[in-house]
Amino acid sequence: MRERIAFLAALAVAALVSALLFAPRLRRPPEPAVGASAISPAASVAPPEPAPPPSALVAPPRPSLPAYVRVNPASATACRAGMVLVDGIYCPYVGHHCAAYIDEEKDICARFAPEVLCEGRLQRRRYCIDVFEYPNIEGVVPVVMVSWLEAKRACEVEGKRLCTVEEWEFACEGPQMWPYPYGTARDPDACNIDRKISMPALETFSDPWKISAEVERLDRRVASGEMQRCVSPFGVRDMTGNVDEWVHNDLGNLDEKPFRSTLKGGYWGPIRSRCRPITSTHNRWFRFYQVGFRCCSDTLDGSKAVTPAERTARIPRRSPMADPGGRQGP
Repeated sequence: MRERIAFLAALAVAALVSALLFAPRLRRPPEPAVGASAISPAASVAPPEPAPPPSALVAPPRPSLPAYVRVNPASATACRAGMVLVDGIYCPYVGHHCAAYIDEEKDICARFAPEVLCEGRLQRRRYCIDVFEYPNIEGVVPVVMVSWLEAKRACEVEGKRLCTVEEWEFACEGPQMWPYPYGTARDPDACNIDRKISMPALETFSDPWKISAEVERLDRRVASGEMQRCVSPFGVRDMTGNVDEWVHNDLGNLDEKPFRSTLKGGYWGPIRSRCRPITSTHNRWFRFYQVGFRCCSDTLDGSKAVTPAERTARIPRRSPMADPGGRQGP
C-alpha cells in the first residue's frame, strides 16, 4: 500500500512540473512560419485607396462643334429627344459649279466655285430630323441591309417618318446651300468617304448562309458621331458618307424608275458624297450592305413642315456660299 501511495504522489508531482514548463509556451503568441513576414495581420492589410477627387469623376468634355454649326435652341422643346430642329428658307433648285474635279466622269468634285445659283419659289421649312443615322445612337454603327419599306416602318414605330428628299438635303446643306455639309471643298478626313472598297460577291446576297459573312467582309462603317467634323450647319451628323440613306421621293414612282424609294448622301466609297445628288434606281424592296436611313418628323408644336416663304424672303439668284457667321465656305 505504501508503495502505491508513493507512486501516485510521484505521478502528481511529474504532472505539476510538466504544467509549469508548458504554461509560458501556451501563453506566447505562435511563432511566424519560416519565410513568413513577422508583421502583424492588421499591419499586412493595405490601406484603402483614397477616393478620386470629384473632378476625376466628370466625363471629359466633348469636342466643340465647328464654328459654322448653329443648333437651334428650340430643338429641346420642338423636337423629340435625339432630334434637332431645322428651320429656315429652302431653295428648290440649286446649281453649283465645280472648279476642280477629282473624277469628272463620276461627278466627284474637289472644290466648287464660291457662288451658288438658286431658282424656284422659296419655301419655309420647319421640321425635326435625327441627329444620327438609325438607330440614332452615338457610338453605335448605323444599321444596313434594310429596305425602304422596312426603314419607313421603323420610323413610323417611333412616331416619325422617312425624310423627304428636300428635308434631307436642306438639313445637309444648310441655309447657305453648301454642296458638302461642311463647306464647298471636299474633305476626305471630315466624313467617312473615299475609302477603298471591295467588290461584292452578288450571289452571296441570295444565300442566307453566306450573306452575313459577305456583309462583314465589305463593311467599312464607323460608329455614329465618330467623325467629329462630319456635321451639317444645323448640327446633323454623318449626312454624307458612312451609309446611304433612304428618303421619300414625292416625285418618284412606286413601281418604275425614278422610284419613290430614293437614296441620299452616299456611303464610304469614292462617290459623289454631296447634299443634292440622289439615287432613285432601286425599288422599295432593295437592300444592300451599305444602305441605311434616318428619320424626320413634324415639330411637337404642330407647325407645318413646309409653307411658301414670306414675300419679303429673298435669296439672290447668285450668292456667295458663306456660313451664318459670315465666313466663306472652306
